[in-house]
Amino acid sequence: MDLYSINGNKLKTVELNSFKKEREIQDLVEKNTETLFGVDFVSSEFTIDEFRIDTLCFDSETNSFVIIEYKKGSSYSVIDQGYSYLSKMLNNKDSFVIEYCRKKNVSVNLEIDWSQSRIIFVSPSFNSYQKNSVNFQDIPFELWEIKRFDNNTIVLNQHLSKSNQRIKNMVSGKDTIIDKVNKEVKVLTRDDFFDGLNENMKEVINELEEKLSSFDDVHFNYKKKYLGVWKNKKVIFYVNRKKDYFHVDINRGIDFGGNVEKLKNIFTLDDSKKMFKEWNNKYKKLYQCKLKNTDNLDYFVLMIRQKYDSL
Repeated sequence: MDLYSINGNKLKTVELNSFKKEREIQDLVEKNTETLFGVDFVSSEFTIDEFRIDTLCFDSETNSFVIIEYKKGSSYSVIDQGYSYLSKMLNNKDSFVIEYCRKKNVSVNLEIDWSQSRIIFVSPSFNSYQKNSVNFQDIPFELWEIKRFDNNTIVLNQHLSKSNQRIKNMVSGKDTIIDKVNKEVKVLTRDDFFDGLNENMKEVINELEEKLSSFDDVHFNYKKKYLGVWKNKKVIFYVNRKKDYFHVDINRGIDFGGNVEKLKNIFTLDDSKKMFKEWNNKYKKLYQCKLKNTDNLDYFVLMIRQKYDSL
């Protein structure tokens, strides 16, 4: 990838400013976990028995832990290390919960969805073997390449699998760490969300995907019972599965401290047809509506565009 800076009509090459040490990457990421990955930083150098976790984070959307590991070289196995760390987490759940509560100064009454646990590997580069080793749709790992340039610019690119293969089909029935972890950790896909939907509801999502395809930097994050539609690292709206319709939430503002009435910059929707209704409690303010079919989908997308433009 060539990177240039613009000065008038002239282009100047921006040179790569390589990281000298792995710790440089770790320090940068830990100060920016929310911006880079949409997760909350919990702890650095968290040790469990013989394992030392570089960075422990928490994903409040899925109520799950995220481990971030940093690498400068390429002489390691993503598969072996990733599944070893996940196995250690699942066998020491109390330790992870206690660490979170200790660092965040909260009660131990914490609901965790262990099935959504995942590991993020961050490195200046990954070799072809490492990339191919995670080329499955159900691997609970993410590979992110990070590069620094001499104009104080950071570029972060995720390696995405294009395979329809599932690793569980390769190890099913075998008494391995991979098999044991995959029994509890589930990587959810579009197929999981579509499972059990009637044809009318499938049509709604298919058309919605098509209409939003012209929006820059939008991606669909599918779970079993809901999907989140995101612009970069910020959610635009949620679509929750019901029996024969979808329940849609657009966030206006959230304050888990219970001071939602004091929030500033509340998002306001210009909804002339009154498709959405306001819903509030002491923690959050939402716009909500039901999607039963595609009849009003064009108007719905116009409403979504307002939230998209505000982010």
